[in-house]
Amino acid sequence: MKRFLEVTGSLLLIFGIAGVVRELTDGWFKLLGMTRFLTENVAFLHGHEVFANIVVAALGVAVLVLSDRVPRR
Repeated sequence: MKRFLEVTGSLLLIFGIAGVVRELTDGWFKLLGMTRFLTENVAFLHGHEVFANIVVAALGVAVLVLSDRVPRR
């Protein structure tokens, strides 16, 4: 479970940071658009893409902190 949380948290953090970079550069980095699917397909996130990607990155940090508290078996 600890390894799963570490991988999930790392991916969320990377996707969130990549999404922020992509939004701040107006999509110049096409390969960094992993979270583009979230921000384009959810109607209430239109216009708030940077904020949504920051939340994804913060969620990744929270999952990584949680993974440190889970005992290794």
